[in-house]
Amino acid sequence: MSSWLDKIMPGMIRSDAQQRSTVPEGLWKKCPKCNGFLYRPELDRNLNVCPKCEHHIRINARRRLEIFFDGTDSRELAADLEPVDRLKFKDTKRYKDRLSQAQKSTGEKDALVAMAGTVQDVPVVAVAFEFQFLGGSMGQVVGEKFVRAVNFCIEENVPLVCFAASGGARMQEAILSLMQMAKTAAALQRMREKGIPFISVLTDPVFGGVSASLGMLGDLNIAEPYALVGFAGPRVIEQTVREKLPEGFQRSEFLIEHGAIDMIVSRHDMRDRIAHVLAKLQRREQPPEDEHEPLAEQLPEEEGSGDANAAE
Repeated sequence: MSSWLDKIMPGMIRSDAQQRSTVPEGLWKKCPKCNGFLYRPELDRNLNVCPKCEHHIRINARRRLEIFFDGTDSRELAADLEPVDRLKFKDTKRYKDRLSQAQKSTGEKDALVAMAGTVQDVPVVAVAFEFQFLGGSMGQVVGEKFVRAVNFCIEENVPLVCFAASGGARMQEAILSLMQMAKTAAALQRMREKGIPFISVLTDPVFGGVSASLGMLGDLNIAEPYALVGFAGPRVIEQTVREKLPEGFQRSEFLIEHGAIDMIVSRHDMRDRIAHVLAKLQRREQPPEDEHEPLAEQLPEEEGSGDANAAE
């Protein structure tokens, strides 16, 4: 039975369900730190950094490389590599099915994208982990693609930048995934012997076999603000030692205070900072600074799957 107000103002009053149905899906995103609701187009323009609290929300690999490189002159490396279920692994689901699902949801063949291009006219190769692909876990394809990127750097004498976001080694590939730790570390050593710079950028989160190998082997180790970085995740540590960890433990601000990383750089400043560092290391002319306010301080003002599940 309709109320007298409905008769006077037909169509002017709608239920909550009706109002929700008119809001396009995916138009808003909730910030995981301040719980503010963010308008997605505005958030995308702000490089997935919350305009309310400056929290760096996770960003996919291709978008990260898109905002890092100059224009559209970049080209992908080792794009033909695809994972193979050599062990016929099965837990609650077949590994083959997990791969298929991850490929459909992300549009990527595996958890690493490698590209060559320029950053403020400085030639560079950059690789970025896709965390939405099985937690950014490192398997054979990720390791091989990383090594091919390193080999390209050695051949062309260009620096390498890695944007890491991973839960660690991929448990479904067992010892084959663990071998990638030694494989990538050995490749980086060859590059280091040639005097070619490697910059590691630690984004939220980096754990397990990736943090224990290529993630912390940079000539310069940079982290985004409030990134969670470690070997075992805080929940795993708390369950093991049966103690509550201090607030901010394993966050990038905690790491720089204890000397584990070299600097914290905002996503807005990352491209300029890396370009200037590479120009200095290679004795190139310094690129001009973009005019904007830095969003992250170097130091906090006050004190304060297997392996792929380590980030939990």
